Amino acid sequence: MKIVKILTVVVSFSLLSCVSWVFAKSQYSEMPEGHYKLDLTHASVVWKVSHFGLSDYVARFASFDGAIDFDPGNLANSEVQVSIDPRSIQTAYPNADEEDFNHVLATDDGWFNAGAFPSIDFVSTNIAITGENTAIMTGDLTFLGNTLPVSLDVTLNGAMQLQPFTRKPTMGFSASTVIERSRWGMTKYIPFIGDSVTVMIEAEFVKTE
Repeated sequence: MKIVKILTVVVSFSLLSCVSWVFAKSQYSEMPEGHYKLDLTHASVVWKVSHFGLSDYVARFASFDGAIDFDPGNLANSEVQVSIDPRSIQTAYPNADEEDFNHVLATDDGWFNAGAFPSIDFVSTNIAITGENTAIMTGDLTFLGNTLPVSLDVTLNGAMQLQPFTRKPTMGFSASTVIERSRWGMTKYIPFIGDSVTVMIEAEFVKTE
């Protein structure tokens, strides 16, 4: 049994070493260290939740911001910060002349309660490379006044030392996670409206001067 444990540790260490080596040879390892700002023209935050098990209701946030303090020598030392304005919900509700459903979702105290909690915030605590272009990012999500840990599956889409349009170092990512909204205190209409919410993020970050 002891030998099996030792072998497991050795194999795990070897895999992590290989993953670290892959990242060391990636485009990201060649990017300059420093502060990168979210390019809002190439970013989106979309979420979906089950509606009576019949379909997934899809919406997005239109106003958000983010940044990365990037350390190419040790990705785990990098930090990602994101803030979302819950008042910017867009649902494409078809009867806006009858009811401003975006406003209802944003302000109702059973939903996003933006009057009391005007920001949804995420700060990363660790980034672990898991493959040639994948990582798991863990961090703290503050929502409705509660702060709890979440993990996101991240795809490192690419990085350019000189992006053709910005003429600056630029990095691009896709990320997703599934959270249980009840953990943050949003329990309205569960289970008819699902507890599990899938969040999908696309983002490009541009280095500041």
